[in-house]
Amino acid sequence: MDQRGKGITILMADDDEDDRMMTKEALEEAQLGDVIHFVEDGEDLMDYLLRRGAYAAATDSPRPDLILLDLNMPKKDGREALKEIKSHPALRRIPIVVLTTSKAEEDIYRTYDLGASSYITKPASFAELIRVVETLANYWFEIVKLPKE
Repeated sequence: MDQRGKGITILMADDDEDDRMMTKEALEEAQLGDVIHFVEDGEDLMDYLLRRGAYAAATDSPRPDLILLDLNMPKKDGREALKEIKSHPALRRIPIVVLTTSKAEEDIYRTYDLGASSYITKPASFAELIRVVETLANYWFEIVKLPKE
């Protein structure tokens, strides 16, 4: 295995427990299972990123190198969170990959307009999810040069 898992943090915002579990398992298959943190809605995502409430301690909320963002979440949906993140000076450089069930053209255009780095429709099978996660890991942690905090 290469060095891509060393010192990286992925934050996934998704309200679906099964999707979170399958993504964690896919990351484990890609040998990146220990670098992911989860939040369940857009409000928790912003609390995590801004280190508020339950995430006030930096050890509980390491700055992510990549955010996997579902669009359809309770409290604050992914579109609202994306807009807030990309308008915040300390957060805007964090790459955000939208990982959602939506195939709507409107969502695709809107999220790119709001600053999403990529848009991926959630795969239907676990095998395909593993392939997507491995491709994401290869691209974001081996090829791309990410800004440091």
